[in-house]
Amino acid sequence: MDDSLARRRRTNALALFQAHAERALAAGAPPKGLEQAFAAALEISPSMWSQIKSSRPIGDKLARQIERHCGRPKGWLDEARDGEGPTPAERAFTELALAAYRAADGPGRRALRAQLKAIVAGGADG
Repeated sequence: MDDSLARRRRTNALALFQAHAERALAAGAPPKGLEQAFAAALEISPSMWSQIKSSRPIGDKLARQIERHCGRPKGWLDEARDGEGPTPAERAFTELALAAYRAADGPGRRALRAQLKAIVAGGADG
C-alpha cells in the first residue's frame, strides 16, 4: 500500500470517528468511552483503533469493514476529501470566534488575534 493511500484511509477514518463523537456528544453521551464505543461499532479492539490512529495501515479488508459499519460505500475510505467543508464543530467555533471579534473593541480584537496567532504558532496552551 502506498503512503498516500494509507494517509487517506487514516484521515478518513479519523473523520468518521469525529462525526461519531460529535453525534454521541450531541446526544448527551459522556466524552469518556467514545473511542471504545467507536471501536466496538467497527468490530475491532480499542487497541487496534489506537494503532490505526497513530500509524497502523488500514488494509483493504479492514477498510471495507469500517466503511460497511459506518454506512459508507465501498472505496469511501480511499477517496481524497480535501475539498470538503468544515465539520459542525469547526463551524460552531468559527461562529463563536466571529461573535467574540464583533463584540470586542479595538484593543480586544487585537488581543484576540494575538492569542489565536500564539496558539497556531504553538506559543500558548489551548
